[in-house]
Amino acid sequence: MSEKVQSKKYMNFKEIAAYSLGLFGFQAIVGLLNSYQAEFDGSILGANVSVVAILILVAKIVSAVADPVVGNLLDRSKSKLGKFKPMIIYSLAPLLIFTAVVFLKVPFKGFGLYVWIFITYLIWSIAMTMGDVPSQGIASALTPDPTERTNVVSISNTFKQIGFSACVVIVPIVCLIIPGGSKVIVEKGQTDTPMISSEFLGTAILTAIFGCVLFALIPLLNKERVKVESNEKTTAGDMVRALKDNKPLMLVIVSYFLGFGRQMAMGIQVQAATVILGSQNLVAVLGIVTAVGSMISMALCPLLIKKLDEKKAYILLSVYGFAASILSFVIGHFWFQNPENTVLTILFYASLFLIGLQFGAVTLMPMIMTADAVDYYEYETGKRMEGAAYSILTLTIKVCLALGTAVGLVFVSASGYYEALEAGSFTNGTKDIIFFAYTALPGILALLSVIPMLKYDIVGEKKQNISKELQKRRAAKSEK
Repeated sequence: MSEKVQSKKYMNFKEIAAYSLGLFGFQAIVGLLNSYQAEFDGSILGANVSVVAILILVAKIVSAVADPVVGNLLDRSKSKLGKFKPMIIYSLAPLLIFTAVVFLKVPFKGFGLYVWIFITYLIWSIAMTMGDVPSQGIASALTPDPTERTNVVSISNTFKQIGFSACVVIVPIVCLIIPGGSKVIVEKGQTDTPMISSEFLGTAILTAIFGCVLFALIPLLNKERVKVESNEKTTAGDMVRALKDNKPLMLVIVSYFLGFGRQMAMGIQVQAATVILGSQNLVAVLGIVTAVGSMISMALCPLLIKKLDEKKAYILLSVYGFAASILSFVIGHFWFQNPENTVLTILFYASLFLIGLQFGAVTLMPMIMTADAVDYYEYETGKRMEGAAYSILTLTIKVCLALGTAVGLVFVSASGYYEALEAGSFTNGTKDIIFFAYTALPGILALLSVIPMLKYDIVGEKKQNISKELQKRRAAKSEK
């Protein structure tokens, strides 16, 4: 009987497409703020970006309170719509509104300005948590088949990664449409003019509407097939103990924290494009070249997992990412000194593509491993705490995004970027510092993230046995 269950396909094309497009839309919003908020605050509102980086990080830590609250609400949900879908619906309105509010040009100065930035980003972060935790957690409930789940997560996370980078395409398009803004002005001897406030706000409104419409497809079209009801109230202490007692989940979380630098590149991509390529509008070039490699990586991940397993695939991609990042930094260093060299130019863009091939490890594997850790915890304790597990994962992802952006912006500030921006030219030293934060440092931290994974063991036969046993238990309960 178990073999028949394992071979059954539970999800149809419409559901897979809805989940994938939903994550695409949600991540388009997240990617916009991660890439452009600091630039907006610095160039339009006149804020010190080093202070903004700290405010973003603190807001993420403060909003961390919302993660266990949302996780607790999910685990105790008795809604007829399911455990995860109602919270996604509740998140849509605040997410839509505050994505735009963050990019409003306000007249505040000094302390009042920093209070505005902190409060609006904090509210946005809480709204984001309301959508993020259930949209990640629902992956473990879409199908009881771990193989099908791996394939669905792989497909959806490919769309998720594209969505996270969508802003690098949307922003230049908006800049071309809105008159009087950022344009490439070659005839005047300039490579670029800065974005104006209406371009930032126009992009935010467009992305918010587009993203929320797609995000709504998840509760509208997806089904929650794995249902384990719980009448118990899960406290913060229970969640800490759940993490402590769930060794596989603990290893995933520690590994993600160690590899936080992989989030750094997206956080400083706008500044990197300005320094390296000479224009904010050319950020799409950096983003697309790396994103193509990333998409290929995630498309190949299921095959890589099948040939190896999640643990070995993660380690392989992380070690590879380290090597590719160091290589790209070295090539970039020499290219900055001789940008007219055609061979170096080709090698430079090729190296960015090669960096992208590692990102299946950081975007896909934690999702798969967390779903497996949820199964492991249910197998060991009888409690299925998807809400708790995914609130911990999403909290980790958010803090790592903020930390990566904060550290990246510290490098940007230390490089003399803003002084050089006013002067109209960048030295090779400035380029090297920013490119080090964009490539080499993330690669070094990716290598460190391998250490916890050496002890991860929910793979192969052990993983399959857990899945089969859980299906037997659920079948037995349904027959009573």
